[in-house]
Amino acid sequence: MENQKKELSNLQLRVLAGVIGGAVFIGAIYWNQWTFFLLFLVLTVLGLLEFYRLLSEKGFFPNEFFGVLAGVSLYGLVFWGSFAELDSKWMFLLLPVVFLTLVAEMYRKKEQPFVNIGLTLLGVLYIAVPFSLLHLLAFLPDRYSWQIILGIMFLIWASDTGAYAAGRTFGKNKLFPRISPGKTWEGWVGGVLLSLGVAWLLSRYFEDLDLVRWLGMAVLVSIFGVLGDLVESMLKRSLGVKDSGTLIPGHGGILDRFDSLILVVPFLVAFLELMR
Repeated sequence: MENQKKELSNLQLRVLAGVIGGAVFIGAIYWNQWTFFLLFLVLTVLGLLEFYRLLSEKGFFPNEFFGVLAGVSLYGLVFWGSFAELDSKWMFLLLPVVFLTLVAEMYRKKEQPFVNIGLTLLGVLYIAVPFSLLHLLAFLPDRYSWQIILGIMFLIWASDTGAYAAGRTFGKNKLFPRISPGKTWEGWVGGVLLSLGVAWLLSRYFEDLDLVRWLGMAVLVSIFGVLGDLVESMLKRSLGVKDSGTLIPGHGGILDRFDSLILVVPFLVAFLELMR
């Protein structure tokens, strides 16, 4: 009985955190470009700190200061370039920041300095680059498009929901048992089908993209969203942790919640840019 009460309490906490977090998340994207900017700026910083903390707890020494500095600089410059058409020459400011990471490592006197440098820059590549690339999706030539960003999130949630439901009901054949024993091919198919259905609905009400683009994005989300989940599972397995963090009650950390988005965004940017 006590265990049942505990499980119910955990479920209630998970649902409450999901509802509140989802409302804040959707509201920030929908409200305007500044709340969208602030939302993903916070996620970028927290995601980088979470990534570096995971590594530090396993005996590595990434440079948090320069990692966060490089990530925030990239994020801010891409935003201003997309929103205010900032001259691309300002992107060259990133080069000194990145290469100062090498110089700074000399003064830290840590073991394996180039491993530390590589892990510092890996955090920027893995977390800050995808969140920064969101700005290339969010801004059309004449305005901020909340529809595209929310649409991507709806596709990811549809893929996850469809995969979970189909996997629980029909799942037999393991998708990638070495990394994630719970995922099945049947679940993946369910995620694809629900994503395609949501994409069709989005094309009817979110008119910033046409049906072909929404369907193409649904396919990419279904493929690379799952792979993003597997990549993050590979990271956690290599570090021997169950969750990347405890920031979100019942949901884990930033990397746990946004692993699919992180890997999907670069492919969506490439797809939409090539489809112009």
